[in-house]
Amino acid sequence: MSEQILIVEDEVKLANLMSDFLSSHHFVTHQIHHGNEVLPWLEINRPSVILLDIMLPGQSGIELCKAIRRFSNVPIIMVSAKVEEIDRLLGLELGADDYICKPFSYAELVARVKAILRRLNSAEPKATVMQLDESTYTVKFKTSCIELTNFEFQLFKPLFNNPNRIYSRDSLMDTMYADQRIVSHRTIDSHIKKLRKKLDEVTQTESVIQSVYGVGYRFVHPQ
Repeated sequence: MSEQILIVEDEVKLANLMSDFLSSHHFVTHQIHHGNEVLPWLEINRPSVILLDIMLPGQSGIELCKAIRRFSNVPIIMVSAKVEEIDRLLGLELGADDYICKPFSYAELVARVKAILRRLNSAEPKATVMQLDESTYTVKFKTSCIELTNFEFQLFKPLFNNPNRIYSRDSLMDTMYADQRIVSHRTIDSHIKKLRKKLDEVTQTESVIQSVYGVGYRFVHPQ
């Protein structure tokens, strides 16, 4: 059965072009052009990926992303003509899996969709290969046990619990520091570097904590 892609885009001509290109790559598509129609449709349908424009009539893409995450982990790719970093981070921190900026090539669009589906499909059967033990602050991988500091464990926990989701440095800092103390991005980067080294020494694969340039980090289950 072909994967279904929901295209939420108010520019009908653009939505049709997106649909045609995705269909040529054997995806089934469905289009919605008004934000208020998205949630009722999702109550009875389960797409494989949602392409969600930020600027929509009715509910905006940001509002919809937040609402969808209350009941579904369906992969969401935010689509926007706004290239400002704040828009990218806001969308990702609300639970989006990726973003693509207009204007984009349709080849890139298909590549992004396929990449998310590959990560999703490869993660599912391996979800139990690595486990967190909160009672001992350790990560268990096959027959190995990786000891983490309290800080490293708390930093890794949200990444591990939401594989493939991108976390900005600011959102990780908010998770780590409930008292809202001021901490530089370098502090997070430094701890990520140490954490990544510990994990990579055991998994012997490409890094399970991936850097997303200009945005932050995400966890990918080891192969």
